[in-house]
Amino acid sequence: MFEVRNFFDNDDIKTIDKLGAFTVIEYQRDLSVTPMEAQVAYFSNAMNVRKRQVICDVGKSNVTVQGGAMQWSVGGVNATTGLKGVGDFLGKALRGSVTGESAIKPEYTGDGLLVLEPTYKHILLIDTADWNGSIVLDDGLFLACDSNLKHKAVMRSNISSAVAGGEGLFNLGIEGRGILCLESPCPKEELVEISLTNDVLKIDGNMAIAWSGSLDFTVERSGKTLIGSAASGEGLVNVYRGTGKVLLAPVIKTV
Repeated sequence: MFEVRNFFDNDDIKTIDKLGAFTVIEYQRDLSVTPMEAQVAYFSNAMNVRKRQVICDVGKSNVTVQGGAMQWSVGGVNATTGLKGVGDFLGKALRGSVTGESAIKPEYTGDGLLVLEPTYKHILLIDTADWNGSIVLDDGLFLACDSNLKHKAVMRSNISSAVAGGEGLFNLGIEGRGILCLESPCPKEELVEISLTNDVLKIDGNMAIAWSGSLDFTVERSGKTLIGSAASGEGLVNVYRGTGKVLLAPVIKTV
């Protein structure tokens, strides 16, 4: 039995989203500042630059988190590596090296609360059922998920142009039905969702933060010829082809 005070009932903390085992809270003011930092804190708060945290109710679901993301836990929360043997370790280490994620993502089980490190990034809670059980993520977005979800490295269709298009050769793919927690560079209010049905989306830059695993992702010339691409001023573009969804962050700086 445990009791947590001055956290859920703190008037400086607001619950901004909740889905499955995950709750997202936001600190309305940064009270832990010095006089020299007060001006920055004041204007940061006015521009929605606030600290956010994810609370995981492990009693509702086992959760897997990015390595080093845990801040504190209470109750019967147990941490495991989630490894099933040497082969599983080698596979996860290889996947982590090519996707930029932590090689080992701890899995937490039991019955209690797990609180993750605060972040100034925006937290997105996604039900993978809305993505037909398969979603691919841009690098560095993964924070946590239900442990029943499967992780895999997704390789680009045309390797030769991947790096030139501002993307790596691999992305992290998530498969299965459950809740996924992402750290986004912009809030969900600014995200644009595009649904494709046997159609094509072309993007000049890496503005896509997530897309359906059913889509074919390539990097191609914006025009049919090199001269045409040069004339358009666009060069290479990221192309998503097929049936599925793409989540865009159009207001962030792109490469």
